[in-house]
Order: sequence, then C-alpha cells, then structure tokens
Amino acid sequence: MRTRLLTSAVCLALALPAARPALLQAADSSTYVVNDSHFHLTNYVQQGTDIHDFLKIMGTKVGRVALFGIPLQQTWSYGNTGDFAPTYYLQTDAPLYYYSFTDAFIAMAYRSLARDEQARFDPMITGFNPADMYAADHIKRVLLTFPGVFSGIGEFTIHKEFVSAKIAGETASLTNPALDRILDFAAEAGLVVILHNDVDAPFPKPGQDPYQAVQLGALFRRHPKTSIIWAHCGLGRIVHPVKDQLSIVARALDDPTLSHLSIDISWDEVAKYLVATPESTQAVAELINAHPDRFLFGTDEVAPTEQAKYLKVYDMYAPLFAKLTKEASEKVRKGNYARLFDAARVRVRAWEQANAK
Repeated sequence: MRTRLLTSAVCLALALPAARPALLQAADSSTYVVNDSHFHLTNYVQQGTDIHDFLKIMGTKVGRVALFGIPLQQTWSYGNTGDFAPTYYLQTDAPLYYYSFTDAFIAMAYRSLARDEQARFDPMITGFNPADMYAADHIKRVLLTFPGVFSGIGEFTIHKEFVSAKIAGETASLTNPALDRILDFAAEAGLVVILHNDVDAPFPKPGQDPYQAVQLGALFRRHPKTSIIWAHCGLGRIVHPVKDQLSIVARALDDPTLSHLSIDISWDEVAKYLVATPESTQAVAELINAHPDRFLFGTDEVAPTEQAKYLKVYDMYAPLFAKLTKEASEKVRKGNYARLFDAARVRVRAWEQANAK
C-alpha cells in the first residue's frame, strides 16, 4: 500500500538490510539529464507529493534526488489569520517551530518504494533544532532507528531572510557549539551536510562587510572532515549578490582549507541572479569551469505536481549550461552529486553497522 503524505501516517516496519551495494549504480544511467541535490517532498505544513507520484514526475529526466521535507512547521494561529490556514511562512505572522516527525515520515515514504526505486533517492535528516546541544543526538537516533535509509542532513537553516526571526525559541547561530556538535557528528558518520545560510543580511548598509560570510568561513574551517554543501550560494529573495560575491566564492574555492566545501545553485531566486544578464552568466560559467568539481545543480522545488514545474529551474539555467565545458556541465548536472552521495552511502552504512545494537 502506498504511503500517502499525511501527518497521520503510521510507522512501517523497521527491518531493512543496512547495505545495498548493488543499488549504488542503479540510477547512473546516461539517459538521465540531471541529478537533483536539493528537493523538498513536503511543504511548511507537512503536506506534499506522494513519493510514487514524484517518481513519475522525475521520469527519465532526473536520475537521483536528495530527498527531504521541511524541518519547520508553520503555526496556524486563529488570532492572526482566522479561518485562513497558512501553508507558507510569508502568509502569516505566526511563528514556525521545529517538526521532528518529518524524519520518520521521509524514512517511511522511502521504505514504501521498491528497492530499485530507492536507489534513486538519498534521504536527508532535517528534523532537528541547530541551536539545541541535543541535535546531534537526534541525528544519531534517526540513523539507528532507520538503518539503510539516510545519506546526510539538511537542508537546515541558520540565517535565512524572513524565516530565522519567526522560529520559536533560541535563535540559531553560526557560533553556537550546538552546530559544531552537529558537524562533528556528520564527519564521524560520513553524512553529507546541506546548510542554508544567507551570505548577507537583508537591506545591508553600503560598505558594510557581511558578518555572516566571515562567520561561515570560520565554521567551515573548523570542520575540515565534514562534506558540506552551501545551499543557494548564500542568496535569497532579497539577499542579492553582495559586491564582489563571485570573488568571495572564488577565494573560498581556491582555499585549500575549504576543499570539503561544495556549492549548490538551486532555487529559481538564485537562477534569476546568476543568468540575469549575458555578463553575469559568463562570469558564473567561468567560475564553474575553473572549479568543475565544486558545484551541484538542485531545484529547491517544494512538492511539485508536474514535471514542467519541477524542472523550471533546470530550464532557467539553459544559458549557463551552454557556456560550461562538457566536463563541467556533466559534473554540475550529475557527476558531483554521484561522487558525494555515493561516498556518503558507503560511510553511513558502515557507521550504522558498527554502532547497531
């Protein structure tokens, strides 16, 4: 029976072989156009697309997908919106709160698939509070409860325009030791990390250095053994590219102490900046061609209902892909994903087996 994306879903049986080496190559067919490093199966009220329907949406275009929900639940505050039930964080002033059941739900959806279908997904753990010193323990508990399922953690957020200030409880920070515990454990277990952190504050003052970029660089350097993907190049709706941002990214990619850092170019809000003009497209292409191993394509789509909507961001990047070398294009679209997540699958399965009770 299919697992439907309802918050009332019941748990499936936990038994599943921890290792599936035969499946590692199952979704690497050259017939696929792209792998997706950034995809939300559910939205801010934990509703979304049935995973079996999503496989049909992927079709023969998308080979593999990093699969996660959204770790935050939007509160429906009757005093704020009355009978209107918000489904997005911009539709209400009510707070967001961390929703840990998302991890069990993603695991159950994944386990409802046939084994060859599972090979096309890399589920990610997201249902933790990065300001909580126990967050790393939650991640460990999820791995041991659902062995053979997860490949990484994220997308999770530290600084994000409009979102961070709405989250109930302590504000997340790049300097919080709780975050260091999370990244330390990710290194230990071999988990890929997808981290959202804006490169700058909204509406910055002219000439003001972005403190987020400084703190982010320090965080990355504290965790050289952790495979980290910086989501969206740090951009957002109104967090525009900061002055000389390409130079900032280039310096990071040239820095040997940051060789464990990759960057995804997911989200239509990011694409609109990167391909805004022929000049911006050329500059971004030159950066990617110089560092073809460090960029990954992602959609950042949330619960799409049809393939055209799902591949909107891919289509937006057509001018950029056209300017990439053949090698860089292949790596950004498919190869870098396979390299990072194949390695994570092997390492995480080994950690699970070594720590199974």
